[in-house]
Amino acid sequence: MKIIPSAAEMTAFSKAEQRAGRRIGFVPTMGALHEGHLSLVRAARAQCDSVVVSIFVNPTQFGPNEDLEKYPRNFEQDKTILQREHVSAIFYPSVEEMYPAGATTWVTVEDLSERLDGRSRPGHFRGVTTVVSKLFNIMQPQFAFFGQKDAAQVAIIRKMVRDLNFDVQIVVCPIVREGDGLAMSSRDAYLSTEERKQALVLSRLLERVRRLHEQGENSAEKLFAAGKQVIAEETAVKLDYFEIVNPDTLEPVRDVANGALVAVAAYVGTTRLIDNFLLRS
Repeated sequence: MKIIPSAAEMTAFSKAEQRAGRRIGFVPTMGALHEGHLSLVRAARAQCDSVVVSIFVNPTQFGPNEDLEKYPRNFEQDKTILQREHVSAIFYPSVEEMYPAGATTWVTVEDLSERLDGRSRPGHFRGVTTVVSKLFNIMQPQFAFFGQKDAAQVAIIRKMVRDLNFDVQIVVCPIVREGDGLAMSSRDAYLSTEERKQALVLSRLLERVRRLHEQGENSAEKLFAAGKQVIAEETAVKLDYFEIVNPDTLEPVRDVANGALVAVAAYVGTTRLIDNFLLRS
């Protein structure tokens, strides 16, 4: 497994792999790896000949009062984990490598980037789409693997790929949950024992909506009301957003008969967590 710190070396590695006829599967991460990340790595390994994982805590997607400085970092542990998963290479650039002095170019998906997490975190998705577009250009993968947990990000990156004609197939993998239903996140490490219990209200909300829909309820208004009842049961959790939207446009829907994305974000203590569920038609 190669550790590659520079963009030029990464591009050279990718080109060599492709000249050898090997398909590259790319998994972008910010490190602090857990089973959710590893599910993406394993999906990439199953579909591709060469798997590259990036580990880069991207400063441009953090707001001024967010957790950039305390975001969990443990490269040595991540490296050991990825070696066990038979990853071909880790792209591990510095901030200066990704954003050289004088860089002023941004990639923005207008409108879509201002919905869900983008409404709560202004500028967040501009940072995401800029760094992902740079990673795609550096790596030139045939496939890129993302997690369904970041549903808004998935919709925005898919739109960016279409609009900018990136020659990469986006593969979205299911959310990986703990045994009690909590969606796995690197930020789960911030939670105290009590907060960890409180955080389960997010998955309970989604489960309540899912069950009602399976029983035949297609009114987004009624599903929303049921979900609000669940979140109200946990007064220590501060709701950021709870919406039922089209999974591609992120616009609210009134009827879910043709499917919908049920998305929720909330603060548990000082930790912001997100979760979602896709209602099928």
